[in-house]
Amino acid sequence: MTLTPTPLAKALGQNEQVKDKVEECAADLSSVNAVLTHEIAESGAPQEVELAVSRNQEVEVKVQECGDDLAIVNAALTEEIDERRTLEHDLSRSKAALSESKAQEKKSRRLALHDPVTGLANLTLFNDRLSHALAQAKRHRWRLAVMFIDLDDFKSVNDTYGHDVGDRVLQMVAQRLRGSVRGGDTVSRRGGDEFLFLMLEARDEGSVAILAAKIIENIAEACDVEGASVRVKPSIGIALYPEDGHSAQDLLKNADTAMYAAKQQKTGFLLFSQVAAVK
Repeated sequence: MTLTPTPLAKALGQNEQVKDKVEECAADLSSVNAVLTHEIAESGAPQEVELAVSRNQEVEVKVQECGDDLAIVNAALTEEIDERRTLEHDLSRSKAALSESKAQEKKSRRLALHDPVTGLANLTLFNDRLSHALAQAKRHRWRLAVMFIDLDDFKSVNDTYGHDVGDRVLQMVAQRLRGSVRGGDTVSRRGGDEFLFLMLEARDEGSVAILAAKIIENIAEACDVEGASVRVKPSIGIALYPEDGHSAQDLLKNADTAMYAAKQQKTGFLLFSQVAAVK
């Protein structure tokens, strides 16, 4: 790659050319003065000629001094260019290090807030988004839905096919859950075979029930992994804000309660209000 000279480097190049010309002129003057001096010594010359030669010699000295001064200036310019190049190199390395540091920080933050197996938000990030959503819902009088999703008898998948296949199934389930997310909604892996789903601006129980049924249908489709066709079925418990709780803790607890009831009753999903009505 050809580097474009900087203005300072161009100036140095021009100065070097001027210095060379000055030194050449000084050499020419020196030669002329030497000849004239010899001629005067051999044949004599009018006083005016001797005076001209004397002035010529003064000019020669000044031209030589100019050449020396230019050499000093050029040396300073060369040093300045070297220092700037070093500074630019150090700055470039600093920028690269800063960029790498920011990328590492971003990666570390993602790892701290996302599940390593599925890439979904982890419980820390989910709780943060739920708290923020509750603050917005209280301010604007929106309704929220929290779903607690558990895969029925998932242990048998790991026991039968191994944990590598089990992880792949979890990843496919996560992908299907992502397909149900609207703008602003959040899906999270709570841990093991448990997932959480935050639905913003839920219109009513009917719309939430439709989404839950669709999630069950999507997850229940066969997962083809390494030649095996694996099927898992979820149980979902649903808690609504504000009916089933005003805090994140209450909503998660009540959604968990509804999930266990749905698992026991094999209904696929249950609203917490349905569990409370049975009690």
